Amino acid sequence: MKVVAIVGSIRKESYNMQLAKFIEKRYAEKFDLEVLSLKDLPMYNQDIENEAPQTVLDFKARVKTADAVLWVTPEYNGTVPGVMVNAIDWLSRVDKAMIGKPSFMMGASMGNLGTVKAQLHLRDILFSPGVNSPLLSGNDVYIGAVHTKFDGEGNLTDEGTVKFLDVVIDNFLNWMRNYI
Repeated sequence: MKVVAIVGSIRKESYNMQLAKFIEKRYAEKFDLEVLSLKDLPMYNQDIENEAPQTVLDFKARVKTADAVLWVTPEYNGTVPGVMVNAIDWLSRVDKAMIGKPSFMMGASMGNLGTVKAQLHLRDILFSPGVNSPLLSGNDVYIGAVHTKFDGEGNLTDEGTVKFLDVVIDNFLNWMRNYI
């Protein structure tokens, strides 16, 4: 199974990118995860959507050929980061690469509630008409106090979090086997 991860942070030491890389490494035997970069994705502009830059076309092609999308979002000011919304804007236009594509969400923050608010907003966005992405409900991953759960090399060291991820990843994979 081919999954792409879209991480809503472009920060060099992003905990959410570390989480995506952990998922990629830990579950490599279960599915192929490609972590996509949003750093070079230009701001969405309807004036150029039909003649989008190559970076946009490549990004959309990777999403379109994937079986599913893993959204890994931080929470900025109680919502989804702008770079993630920008990516969704590109994906929701012209060929609408996300329609019917299954999604899975998770996120990490230094706060106690993880990314609860951001994921609630992301859920609404993923259900919008231009995206219309099915989600496995009840499989939420909100990692709070993330700065205490990774070591200096980017390894997730919190045993409870790792065990929880093992369960939700298996839930997602079982759901996907029935979905595709």
